[in-house]
Amino acid sequence: MNKIWKGYLQTSLIKKITVALIIGVLIGLIFGEGAAVLAPFGDLLMRLLKFIIVPLILLTLIVGVNQTSVGGLGRMGGKVFLYYLGTSALAIIVGVTVASLLNPGKGMTLDGNESVEVPENPGVTSVLLNIVPDNILTAFTEMNLLGIIFTALVFGIAISHLRSSSAYNDIGNSLYKGIEGLNEATLTVMKGILQYVPIGILAIVAEIVGTQGAETLGSLGTFILVLYVGLLVQLALYILVLLVTKQRPLPFFKEARTPMITAFVTQSSSGTLPVTLNAAQALGLKKNLYGFSLPLGATINMDGAAIRIAVSAVFAANVVGDPLSFAAILQVVIVGTLASVGTAGVPGAGIIMIATVFSQVGLPMEAVALLAAVDVFVGMGATALNVTGDLVGTSVINKTEKRKA
Repeated sequence: MNKIWKGYLQTSLIKKITVALIIGVLIGLIFGEGAAVLAPFGDLLMRLLKFIIVPLILLTLIVGVNQTSVGGLGRMGGKVFLYYLGTSALAIIVGVTVASLLNPGKGMTLDGNESVEVPENPGVTSVLLNIVPDNILTAFTEMNLLGIIFTALVFGIAISHLRSSSAYNDIGNSLYKGIEGLNEATLTVMKGILQYVPIGILAIVAEIVGTQGAETLGSLGTFILVLYVGLLVQLALYILVLLVTKQRPLPFFKEARTPMITAFVTQSSSGTLPVTLNAAQALGLKKNLYGFSLPLGATINMDGAAIRIAVSAVFAANVVGDPLSFAAILQVVIVGTLASVGTAGVPGAGIIMIATVFSQVGLPMEAVALLAAVDVFVGMGATALNVTGDLVGTSVINKTEKRKA
């Protein structure tokens, strides 16, 4: 037994995850809805990942802030925000273009019975205000990533100021050493959690395959196919960006594939964050950059979700037999980009984003309910692309920072 455990620990994480995926699919196909008995193992994985997120973001970012200047942090922050906004707009354009060419939903009709409860869209203003938490403890308990990032930046800068002050130098250095030690302890805990990831993924895949089955896939197969074509086109653009910035895609994706698969299975960008941060470290990216850009990206950078919005809009327009005009397409691009930021970190964000765009361009809400039937399969691909976009952006900005250095 000891030998088997040692062999498991020595096997690479990606190999373990690949085997887990295959076994999970087989269990789901063989046992059907009975595979749901494994659900607690998948729930445990999500709990473990969420358990480590807060200390990981808080400590990594405080340490990162103390390894760079405030001016350098501001410069990187500006680059990160512009990159995320630009790629979200590009993803919407890709989604609209691919969907307009392949026309998903043509020939389908709504029977009028579809309905879905759409959560209220908090809007961009609310999200921006939410960056500054009115209660630090609440920001942590409610997993407000933007609030946690703000808290880490504020205290990181304060500790950096103490360290550079002649009066409080000793206190500042003592605080920093303590936080640095806690950060290393957190990374050690994370390494242990990563060993459980394959088991949790096996359970999640088995449950999804077992409970969803092939019927749901078949009913809206064309929509799903078009969406994944759009995701692949955006992925090809990421590869192009890496090549233009003189980075080798194969070594990049060798490290990125683990968070991509984890995001695909868990459908959670924030839940995948510990794995994504681990991949950034393996890629040799700057800690003070990825400690900020990846948590922010997990909250506001949603390229996969943006493509989902665009394809969903074209699909709904085709279903009602009223193709989108150029003005409507332009509106989808603008509103979709803002919606992908404005619904950041909200439960059911995918449905909120789609409903927001549909209401703006006059598309029927009944189509949202139709699309909700395949939400799991759509969410898997979209989340995987979201995480990939975060890592590509961080890698590209890291390259520009190296040039400056």
